[in-house]
Amino acid sequence: MKKVLKGALALAMTLSLAACGSSSSSAKYTVGICQLVQHEALDAATEGFKEALTEELGEGNVEFLEENASGDSANCQTIVDGFVSKKVDLIMANATAALQAAQSATDTIPVLGTSVTDYATALGIEDWTGTVGTNVSGTSDLAPLEDQAAAMHEILPEAKKVGILYCSAEPNSVYQATEMTKYLKKLGCTVTEYKFSDSNDVKSVTEKACAAEDALYIPTDNTAASNTEAIANVAIPAKTPIFAGEEGIAKGCGIATLSISYKALGEATGKMAAKILKGEAKVEEMPVEYSENVTKKYNKTNCEKLGITVPNDYVAIEE
Repeated sequence: MKKVLKGALALAMTLSLAACGSSSSSAKYTVGICQLVQHEALDAATEGFKEALTEELGEGNVEFLEENASGDSANCQTIVDGFVSKKVDLIMANATAALQAAQSATDTIPVLGTSVTDYATALGIEDWTGTVGTNVSGTSDLAPLEDQAAAMHEILPEAKKVGILYCSAEPNSVYQATEMTKYLKKLGCTVTEYKFSDSNDVKSVTEKACAAEDALYIPTDNTAASNTEAIANVAIPAKTPIFAGEEGIAKGCGIATLSISYKALGEATGKMAAKILKGEAKVEEMPVEYSENVTKKYNKTNCEKLGITVPNDYVAIEE
């Protein structure tokens, strides 16, 4: 009888150890996602991030705590503070305000930004080397601004007065406006900036811009991206063409864009996250990554309404 009991006990211990070994073979991670606002570009980046990280770590091995700040920077801070208190393994900050909030909330949890145009501007870094050097890294949605200016001039050669429409509360929009002004002036355009502070004055500022300018340029601006319908309702009747910094804005109110893929940008961020979580890379040593590919796209409906013909190498945006 004692031999039987000893055998049963040994078998139970063996099974228990085997079960423990099985459960530890696949690590489980918790990742917090803070997205500034819901619109097509940021949604695509989040989707790409989740898909890539799940593929890298395996289905069921990562739990996503996904929160949207509804366009309010203060909400970003509340969200990431919650992630810190829950001791998540990594934070993905989608857009500049989310990145700034995450940076201020923790200096130990790895933070990866995405849909952030210029990290030096966003984080107040002088002598930018390409690497933040702290617990922060990520991917940039910086479009080739000089190429965008050239593309806009190619499509709208008679537009000599150009307005740049953007939200003054978004540091990276300010950066893009400054840079784009330089390139457009080189092409012989006079450039005026039209700034709205939030969604409440988008319509009135757009009306002022359309009344004074031949064409408008909108950078990768989150507030503008969330208010494309309001902008289109002014610009299309005013017959004012808009060249956009990214596809979502072009689809909503523009005529064309030279755009990166935000889905691909999110995927690149997800792969960076996988390397960090698996211990294959240290976040403080990872340089910010940039999209290498851009696509010429146009809004067929808006071009027809405004009587604009784009070059043959532009692809129609799916409606």
